[in-house]
Amino acid sequence: MTKMNAGEISEHIAQSVKARLEQGGEHLQVKDVNGEHVGTVDHMDGDRVKLTKTDSADGQHHYLSLDQVESVDDVAVYLNVERSAVS
Repeated sequence: MTKMNAGEISEHIAQSVKARLEQGGEHLQVKDVNGEHVGTVDHMDGDRVKLTKTDSADGQHHYLSLDQVESVDDVAVYLNVERSAVS
């Protein structure tokens, strides 16, 4: 197994999120480190993940930096932080 540095990991996560969004279908869920629902991915906005405002308690878009993302699969984006850390 090859070790990746932080930049390579962030790029890998960005590619995974972009690839998943390009597949179409429903938006991915976003879950925090405790498995709590944080929101729904709208799209990539530069090097940040933009969340839908319709799934936000305050009706505003929120963003995730890639260093907050632990992993991505076909169901969700999993964060390495708690919901309160999402801006």
